[in-house]
Amino acid sequence: MKEKKAVIFDLDGTLLDTLSDIADSMNEVLARHGLPVHGYDAYRTMIGAGLDVLARRAVPEDRRDDGTVSSVVADMRKEYDRRWSLTSRPYPGVPEMLTLLAGRGIPFSVLSNKLDSFAKLMVSALLSDWSFFEVRGLVQGLPRKPDPHIALEMVDALGLFPDQVVFVGDSDIDMETAVRAGMKPVGVLWGYQTPEKLISAGASTLLSSPRELLGCL
Repeated sequence: MKEKKAVIFDLDGTLLDTLSDIADSMNEVLARHGLPVHGYDAYRTMIGAGLDVLARRAVPEDRRDDGTVSSVVADMRKEYDRRWSLTSRPYPGVPEMLTLLAGRGIPFSVLSNKLDSFAKLMVSALLSDWSFFEVRGLVQGLPRKPDPHIALEMVDALGLFPDQVVFVGDSDIDMETAVRAGMKPVGVLWGYQTPEKLISAGASTLLSSPRELLGCL
C-alpha cells in the first residue's frame, strides 16, 4: 500500500457541525408550506446527498411532486442563506487536526454535496485559519458524490494516485465515493450516521476523534 500523502474531507458532519442550522432552516420552510417538521435526529439520515435530495426527503411522501419539492428547495436556499452561520462550528478537535496536517505538509481539500457557493463560503468563514488545497461543492451539471469523478479530478490536481489519498467522511455516501475512487475510506464517529452504516458502505477505519486521522497517514 502506498504512503498516504493527502486528505479529502467531507464538510457537513465531518469538519463542521451544521445540523441545527440546516434543520432549523428546513423546518422553517416546511412550516411555511404547511408541512410537518422534523426533529434533529431525523435530519441525520436526510443530510449528505445535496439540498434537492434533502428537500425531497423532508417533504411527506404524498407531497413529493416536482412543484412542491422545487418550491421547498428555492425557499430553503434563501432561508439557509440567512441562518447558515448561527450555530455551525468546527467539531472539537478539528482545528488541532488541521494544524497537525498543515505542520506535516500534508495537503487537504473538501469535497461536499453542499452547493458549491455555500461550501466555499463556509470554509472561508469557519475554517479560515487553514489553507485548503481545493474546496469543491455541488455544481449543476456535474456529478455528485458518490460518483467518484470530481474526487478523481481533485487527486489529479494534487499530482497523486488515488491510493495515496485518504477520503474522510461521516456518511455512507462518502465511504462509497472513496471505494469507487480507489482511495482509503475513513469514517468519523462524531458525525451524523452510525458506525454500522459506515462499515457497510466500505469504511476501512473509523475515527473516534479527529487527531486519530494522523495514524492513517
